[in-house]
Amino acid sequence: MRIVIAEDDTLLREGLALLLRSEGFDVIAAVDNGEDFLARLDEADAAVLDVRMPPTFTSEGLKAAAEARRRRPGFPVLVLSAYVEDRYAGELLADGAGALGYLLKERVGKVASFVDALHRVSAGGTVMDPEVISQLMSRRRADDPVRALTPREREVLGLMAEGLDNASIAGRLFVTETAVSKHIGNIFAKLGLAASDSGHRRVLAVLAYLRS
Repeated sequence: MRIVIAEDDTLLREGLALLLRSEGFDVIAAVDNGEDFLARLDEADAAVLDVRMPPTFTSEGLKAAAEARRRRPGFPVLVLSAYVEDRYAGELLADGAGALGYLLKERVGKVASFVDALHRVSAGGTVMDPEVISQLMSRRRADDPVRALTPREREVLGLMAEGLDNASIAGRLFVTETAVSKHIGNIFAKLGLAASDSGHRRVLAVLAYLRS
């Protein structure tokens, strides 16, 4: 798998490149800004980007990710951030197309989890950082439809937001896959995600979860 890295911190950028190459990825470029990333876009299968890059160090990485997906719809992007910035997480998922991830940079040190997240994103999944999910849980509006979910359903939805499939959720919660499927069906119903809805319902459910 051919990967482009866009990260302005030299040590982290080179560390990511070394890590991914050691895990069998083909890192074709490691750059420090969005423009150079976009210049290599057509050669890549996926990208790992920092949210904040030159020149303003605000949301250049996010803008570069959005532009990449405008040029190549569904292009897999894993965005890294030093802090919990749930607004960026919501914006990142706004197209509802999947193949997106948002992780805190501290997760890079957990090599197996980080590599697994990149594989899941590359396969079309959606991966959210557990810390983002935890903080969002405490910021729900009174009229938020997520409040209608039971504690177990919210737990399942949180694990869906982390990008876990039904079997992985069942293993994490020590329940059967049938039970997980039932919970997910209830989540879709309570969030108004009918079978006829366009787009991936798991992604739409995660979007509902992220909105505050």
